[in-house]
Amino acid sequence: MTTDFVPILHPGFSSPGAAATPWSEVVDVLEHADMFWISTVRADGRPHVTPLPAMWFDDALFFTTGLEEQKGRNLSRNPACVLTTGTNVYRGGLDVVVEGRAERCTHRPTLERLAQMWLHRLDWPYDVDDDGFRHRTDGRAPNVDTGAVPVFGLRPTKILSFRRDDEFAQTRYRPA
Repeated sequence: MTTDFVPILHPGFSSPGAAATPWSEVVDVLEHADMFWISTVRADGRPHVTPLPAMWFDDALFFTTGLEEQKGRNLSRNPACVLTTGTNVYRGGLDVVVEGRAERCTHRPTLERLAQMWLHRLDWPYDVDDDGFRHRTDGRAPNVDTGAVPVFGLRPTKILSFRRDDEFAQTRYRPA
């Protein structure tokens, strides 16, 4: 499934005369970014932010985390989260913010495809089982353990982009 999203420029946060960033440019960023920042909420309401790799596939961002990690514990209590990616350059680049609810992925064909993507893009080998991924014990993956590695999918409820070049453009996307 590939959904087109309609771009809507926010003129109050954009340069005069700026155009909305096309959805295809946002997809390009999501498909080629190696690292994202995930923002979750702790039990006491404090935010938790950490970097992780994610894959854009089937209109969702997929990522892994152990359930005992802070972000895993946070998602168990509150699946609302945000994934962001972009650049740290003020006058250049395209930042993308994806908001939604993270849900466990146990759909084996999706997991098989995601494992191929992790291997191809990051040289990070995973095997697939009913609980998600398992690290291959071939020495390439860091911190290899024998437990399951849960996979989560974040289906967007809101997507924003922030383009900074000759003109600034803040764009929101809604499903077509």
